[in-house]
Amino acid sequence: MGLIQRAVEAAGIATISITFSKEITQKVRPPRAVYTHMPLGHPFGFPGQRFRQIQILRLLLKYVKDIQIPGSIVDLDLTQSDDPATTCSLCGV
Repeated sequence: MGLIQRAVEAAGIATISITFSKEITQKVRPPRAVYTHMPLGHPFGFPGQRFRQIQILRLLLKYVKDIQIPGSIVDLDLTQSDDPATTCSLCGV
């Protein structure tokens, strides 16, 4: 995925990916990546976790703009709670 991201970025379109493995992503070095600690197959949370899914989507949109150093991986510390009062410790979303 990192190779595709770099080609798209070269065309002037910003990209970001969700990773399930920081180690692999560090080797591939995509332009921007977010590690959510979600289990394989559930990059945006589990079915029915509407709040969590919106939260992750908002964070992705924030970081696609904010990350300036190529190869950066943001490590999100999200709890598995679906409680709207629970926010991301990094940005308050």
